[in-house]
Amino acid sequence: MTGLLPSARRFPWALALAGFPALILPAQDVDLAEKLYRSGERAYHSRSYPEAFETWNQLLQAAPRSGFAAQALIRMARYHIEVEKKPDSAMPYLDRLKTEHIKSPLAAEAMLLRGEILAQRARKPAELKEAIAEFNRVVDLYTDSPALAGAHYQLGMAFRDQSQWGRALQSFMEAYRLDPSSAFAPKALLQGAEVLDIQGDLPGCLRLLVRLRERLPNSPEAKDAAWRIAVRVKWRMQKAPLKSEGNWPAGKAPKWVNTPTLLAWNPEGDLYIYEEGLDRAVILHKNEAVAVGIPVKGAKAFMISASGLPLFLTKAGLVKEDGSPMALPGTAPSGGVVDRWGTAWVGDKKVASLTLVGADGLSRALPSPTTNALAPLPNGGVAQASDANRDVKFLDANGQPQVWIPYGKGLPGVFRSVLALGSDAIGHVAAIVEGGEFEGVVLWGPDGSVLRQATWRQLGISGKFVAITIDRNGGLILADRSNDLLLRLN
Repeated sequence: MTGLLPSARRFPWALALAGFPALILPAQDVDLAEKLYRSGERAYHSRSYPEAFETWNQLLQAAPRSGFAAQALIRMARYHIEVEKKPDSAMPYLDRLKTEHIKSPLAAEAMLLRGEILAQRARKPAELKEAIAEFNRVVDLYTDSPALAGAHYQLGMAFRDQSQWGRALQSFMEAYRLDPSSAFAPKALLQGAEVLDIQGDLPGCLRLLVRLRERLPNSPEAKDAAWRIAVRVKWRMQKAPLKSEGNWPAGKAPKWVNTPTLLAWNPEGDLYIYEEGLDRAVILHKNEAVAVGIPVKGAKAFMISASGLPLFLTKAGLVKEDGSPMALPGTAPSGGVVDRWGTAWVGDKKVASLTLVGADGLSRALPSPTTNALAPLPNGGVAQASDANRDVKFLDANGQPQVWIPYGKGLPGVFRSVLALGSDAIGHVAAIVEGGEFEGVVLWGPDGSVLRQATWRQLGISGKFVAITIDRNGGLILADRSNDLLLRLN
């Protein structure tokens, strides 16, 4: 044992501890750790981020097991998530905190953040297993942690995405019960209400939305709940007949839009319009139309990407944000939507399959009838109309049919073709239909039942209606290509 310190030769167990920092730090080390942490905090708040990181890295080297080291790790992780918007860069800090500070209260926050990042990485429901495991660790190990409500909420979101409605509802309600004042509480009530609606419990859904508005009135979710209540009451309880309100938006001069053919909403509630005659898209924001994106000729479908920019489907393929087309099977593209996973679903009138293009650019074929139109559904799936099969199906995130609606079911007459589909965030689907005994507009509920229907004659309108969508007040917006205008039905 030549070369060893005398104490090591006398006490061999000292070797085992020599390479590890003491769990109980000397007072001067604790004082130094706090000073380094506070110095990093000062630099961070003045936005001198390199200085803050350098100081905190010194702390991690000098006192890696101190409580201040754990605080520095979580601050560095949050910097990458919140400032840099690069959550993957936060993972090494969260991994270290989870491993080296498992007994720290901050470990629960680290695991919650890790789970959220893993859930964001998922590209389909089956890929949520790692995230669910991380959220469960928070629930199992840190029963008194402030992160507990967030873990239950995130479990609810994961179970919702996996269509495990009962477990999702239980998790949402537990998140609210644990801490009604947390930032997760209004989100949990909102999502819990949506799950109740999916389960067919409309009264329960409305009660939960009302509770959200009454108990957390200043939250953004309370405002969201207001229109969700109003639309449900309007379409499913009051059941007033459809009427035309005329040109929309009210007060706009005639022909303010040029040959509108496609419509899509962004998450903020702004309407995108594709103008076929000008080969461009505009966004309607505060009643002003502003051109966005790149010029695209001959768009057959129109969707909003995860980054909020418009994507187009043309005969050349899926046109990316830089203008380059991605070739797809088929020559008759008919519809496209982007789901909550960032996957583009593309339909074709001549190809008997749906093409799914992932956020990574890889594509796969999903066996399916030919497609006439698509619209997104809140469960991550799509509504699909097929003239070949003469039906509309509501598909889940895996492409499995959940609702089947034969053409003409619940209507005074059968139609032959669906020209366009539109949807809202609570599962209503609207269609423009033509041919046969019924030509006009149909609105279906999440269960496929007909909520409203009207022919063009009953509405007293005429034109070449080629696109439809649903606004947040429950109005149906129609694009009239021949008369260069939008109409609203209410």
